[in-house]
Amino acid sequence: MVILVTGASGQLGQSIQHIAPSYTDLQFIFASSQDLDITNQDRINHFFEHNKIDFCINTAAYTAVDKAEMEMERAEAINVFGPKYLAVACKNNNAKLIHISTDFVFDGSAEKPYSEADKTNPLGVYGKTKLEGEQAVIDHCSAYFIIRTSWVYSLFGNNFMKTMLRLASERDTLSIVSDQIGSPTNAVDLAKALLSIVKSDNSEYGIYNFSNEGIASWYDFAKEIFRVNGINIEVNPIPTEAFPTPAKRPKYSVLDKSKIKKNFKIEIKSWQEALQQTT
Repeated sequence: MVILVTGASGQLGQSIQHIAPSYTDLQFIFASSQDLDITNQDRINHFFEHNKIDFCINTAAYTAVDKAEMEMERAEAINVFGPKYLAVACKNNNAKLIHISTDFVFDGSAEKPYSEADKTNPLGVYGKTKLEGEQAVIDHCSAYFIIRTSWVYSLFGNNFMKTMLRLASERDTLSIVSDQIGSPTNAVDLAKALLSIVKSDNSEYGIYNFSNEGIASWYDFAKEIFRVNGINIEVNPIPTEAFPTPAKRPKYSVLDKSKIKKNFKIEIKSWQEALQQTT
């Protein structure tokens, strides 16, 4: 089975590359944006025509949440038109598509974990374009899995964990937002879940949630990052209002994972255990 992974230089793409050698029955094609520009439909069509692809995992995305407010066209090109072109190519070439989406499709007003069927209402350009990308996949491809995830971190790329470790090396004290609640996701755990879907031969297509288990604020997450890394630093909780950003964030974006656990028999670690294994 041949798996195309787009966005291969991002943290999820690199996490899939990290575990790929363990999957000797799968053949991977890792394509960065330089190798395959998903915003270029002709390039995508040519790529699919010249490579026999069974599964495409689209990890490519415009993820700069605040910059997206000023770069709407670029965010739309990568988050909406890219998935659309991949969906069309997958349909035309009898390939299945896994597309990565986000908790930012929700507005954060819920008081219990979001299920896949809950009403979406993105607060900013990033969430809006990711939601439109989901719809583009649904409209143009029947064999798809859309995976919504949250607070992704890893040893690769840019993410909250690496930012905290860098800041801790530069400062004696940090102030971290404590009233945004979600679930951190270890990118390697997400990568393993995606490959479980690939290998399952399960055709229960649709939208699925995946993150590590448990809930945390960014403050909780930061405190645990420092604890497991043996870093002694003063961390102070602050409200969202004390750290204004161009894009609004959902105050609550915990995801209900019962559907993916049931349909794919996936066991999910707690976010604390997953973080421990990243150090």
